[in-house]
Amino acid sequence: MIRWGALAVGLLFVINALWGAIAPREDVTPDMAKALHKHPKHMEWVHNGPGNLGVLGTFDRAQLQRGFQVYKEVCSACHSINRVAFRDLADLGFTPAQIKTIAGEYEVPAIDSAGEPTTRKATAADKFPLVYANEAAARAAQNGANPPDLSLMTKARPNGTNYVYSLLTGYSDDVPKGWTKPDTLYYNPYFHSINIAMPPPLAADGQVTYADGSPATVDQYAKDVATFLTWTAEPKLENRKETGVAVILFLIVMTGLGYLTYRKVWADVKKA
Repeated sequence: MIRWGALAVGLLFVINALWGAIAPREDVTPDMAKALHKHPKHMEWVHNGPGNLGVLGTFDRAQLQRGFQVYKEVCSACHSINRVAFRDLADLGFTPAQIKTIAGEYEVPAIDSAGEPTTRKATAADKFPLVYANEAAARAAQNGANPPDLSLMTKARPNGTNYVYSLLTGYSDDVPKGWTKPDTLYYNPYFHSINIAMPPPLAADGQVTYADGSPATVDQYAKDVATFLTWTAEPKLENRKETGVAVILFLIVMTGLGYLTYRKVWADVKKA
């Protein structure tokens, strides 16, 4: 009796397994956001060095200054770079006098002689202040959106420099058929959810005027500010590359010396 019961259970299991394999399945609704999403464009960057490998290469100081100008005139209206100090701008080629002038354009929190909160002019030792005091204030001012701090943005996103460039140049009014875009959002296939709350920050050529005569185009603005944000995320990138190259050369030399020492020490033993 027990055998017949076990056989019945086994048979039932086999029937269920076969039915699961051949039974018609409901159509799976494709994820249109995944279908529309695009990977960042692959761009050549000076700081990535030959072959865009990222092993060698240094930042173009003129490009960094242009990128800072784009950030200051366009992006800083909503986004902060609170992890960057004004004195760090010296790495971009700004003089102490220029840094002092730039810092003087900002107000930072302070405490007055009576112990009450107030503000004061920023100095070179201060960090760039937050655009909004807190997240609630940011969302209230930005229709529910919370503009992120950009200090580490190129490290927070995969393929960060290319991502920033692609996002800034990826806005489109040509919304694919079947995709729903609310009136308060914008279509950008390089954004993870396709619809993005940020209006196109780089709206047209000529929006920012460069003093060095570089092309005043949206494409150039995007390249420059993407490079600048790469620097804010990795201000010691060049030092790290120099150290890495020196270590590799040291290891190569030591490997060669070790091999020659091995040949010398074991030469007589092999003869014997």
